[in-house]
Amino acid sequence: MRLTILGCGTSTGVPLIHCSCPVCKSRNSKNKRLRASAWLQIHGKSFLLDTSTDFRAQALRTRIPRIDAVFYTHPHADHIHGIDDLRSFNFIQKESIPLYGNQWTCDEMREKFKYIFSPRPVEGGGIPQLTLNTITTASKSLKVSGVKVVPISLKHGSRETVGYRFESIAYLTDCSYIPISSIERLRGLEVLVLDCLRIEPHQTHLNLEQALGVIRELKPKRTYLTHLGHDFDYVKTSKALPKGVALAYDGLKISL
Repeated sequence: MRLTILGCGTSTGVPLIHCSCPVCKSRNSKNKRLRASAWLQIHGKSFLLDTSTDFRAQALRTRIPRIDAVFYTHPHADHIHGIDDLRSFNFIQKESIPLYGNQWTCDEMREKFKYIFSPRPVEGGGIPQLTLNTITTASKSLKVSGVKVVPISLKHGSRETVGYRFESIAYLTDCSYIPISSIERLRGLEVLVLDCLRIEPHQTHLNLEQALGVIRELKPKRTYLTHLGHDFDYVKTSKALPKGVALAYDGLKISL
């Protein structure tokens, strides 16, 4: 099993447009962050976690060969607006690609992408062939292409986002709180990829102190912090993190 971090940046990406802070001006490639998404290879299957705004660039850089399913965390623009580039995989695979998300995500996607999910005749261009599946975090697990997937309920401010556990690896982005019931679904992890927007508190995301508190509770063997803003300089921050905790970076490959 291998998880590749396609992007580990916040909604603006890093560097921010017109920002002249040391991180945004840094020449270190690990301080250059596309919008957050990931690619999981497991039991011969290829799964995406979100289609970020930067998905086309991420897919080209990583050379993703096919997509068997996409798991959406929530419907904010930075996590879904690369959806149209799934067309290229339709061209090769010649079949519809299944998508999974909670009710909020599916409702928003049907509204935002009517041309995909309520298509009318169009002149020119191509429409992605996608099948939208609504899931509930009340389910203990679901099977997708023969792979067990455990949905994890998270709170992103007042809304529910969905984290995903695949065997001993979990991907949790865009959250400000993890309910107790979800904590129990996250015991015994080898790898945790966890939201951490910035150092100071934020209404809808974990900050560094809160993320470290989650890590102390769950005790995964390895943790990678993602959805990072420009508070975090890769070299300086890495030196201050506890053992077993690291900043993610674009292109990071995590193997189990």
